[in-house]
Amino acid sequence: SVEDGGSAKEEDYEGLYYHDNNLVSGSLEALIEHLVPTVSYYPDRTYIFTFLLSSRLFIHPYELMSKVCHLCVDQQRLTDPQARVRKIAPKILQLLTEWTETFPYDFRDERMMKSLKELTHRLSTGDELYRKAVQQMTQTLIRKLTTLSQYEEALAKINSSVTDRLTVLKTKPQSIQRDILTICSDPFTLAQQLTHIELERLSYIGPEEFIQALVQKDPLDNDKRCFSDHKKASNLEAYVEWFNRLSYLVATEICMPVKKKHRARVIEFFIDVARECFNIGNFNSLMAIITGMNMSPVSRLKKTWSKVKTAKFDILEHQMDPSSNFYNYRTALRGATQRSITAHSSREKIVIPFFSLLIKDIYFLNEGCASRLPNGQVNFEKFWELAKQVMEFMTWKKVECPFDRDRKILQYLLTAPVFSEDALYLASYESEGPENNMEKDRWKSLRCVCDLILQGC
Repeated sequence: SVEDGGSAKEEDYEGLYYHDNNLVSGSLEALIEHLVPTVSYYPDRTYIFTFLLSSRLFIHPYELMSKVCHLCVDQQRLTDPQARVRKIAPKILQLLTEWTETFPYDFRDERMMKSLKELTHRLSTGDELYRKAVQQMTQTLIRKLTTLSQYEEALAKINSSVTDRLTVLKTKPQSIQRDILTICSDPFTLAQQLTHIELERLSYIGPEEFIQALVQKDPLDNDKRCFSDHKKASNLEAYVEWFNRLSYLVATEICMPVKKKHRARVIEFFIDVARECFNIGNFNSLMAIITGMNMSPVSRLKKTWSKVKTAKFDILEHQMDPSSNFYNYRTALRGATQRSITAHSSREKIVIPFFSLLIKDIYFLNEGCASRLPNGQVNFEKFWELAKQVMEFMTWKKVECPFDRDRKILQYLLTAPVFSEDALYLASYESEGPENNMEKDRWKSLRCVCDLILQGC
């Protein structure tokens, strides 16, 4: 577990329990007190992150903020005026800065902003230096929240412009002539552009979104209104949607060409793109491409696959093989992480995990271990482990993409119309006819549905 870094003095805190100098459990109240600085104490940074991350399983951030404010005001009262300005105010400001920088989305809640303003107003009264520091902190926070709102608007715009490919295909045949190979025929360039999208979307995910995902599945303490009423961001969901879109785009591009040799060429192209993604450390795009190729409408195209040199694909599938809890992938991820730590260039720093598995790991860590001990105390050992996983992710999401952006390719990847699952099957059957009665029946019913849709166009 992670070192708490508290001195022996903090062991006297009522309600906090240590083992080998590591904080292992405590009452919620004692843990909140442990967060608040005094004249002679400032909490360890790892503790601040871990507690701010995990406390939302028990208490709303705005309620925590309110308690922290009261405790800070009490600390100010207990201290003589000179020491207060000199010693306490900078520490409280430092705590608030860490909170606003690491969990800015908490402050989309007006109640949080109100508490922040009230406390910072107390701190900065009568001192120019602190007033400037408070102003800088507030401006940085507002900038982050504005950027998030702009990102959400851009995503909404992209999503609203994406049409179903089948409709486009039948109503505007000329607009569909573009395919991935006409937009970009170089696998390395496409892998780089995919990495741009991945890193941009990763960068907006707040650490607390992982905990929100857990809370929604299983609200603790029988508090049924727990947090679903004040969800701050949905960047995590948007990122999962991107993975699904990329899988469907790959499948669409493969099923669309009429000629077998064209389909085979598209498959080989995507195998090369996937391999470049692996070399870059972009495991999420790699897995999305493999998922798209393994969709039934694609995998059933046996005549097409017979034209493909599959040796490279077999190696990639082996790397992402789910057996032994994704052992091969986890080994590759460790290698990429090691490379990232010792990196000399930003290219070597890139680690984009297979995201669904990361969420699954965090979910099972939460499910497999009680958040409270039988005596009602908070199980802090569990939260050190949760924080360790999320912290690693925080390092990965800060990496700047070193590749040049190609607007045309990015635009295509984000907005090109894709087939629905039914349309994929339809295109697949039209490329290589049904092989058995079940497929024949399905093809027949899909054609009926398709005709009805097109009559409505």
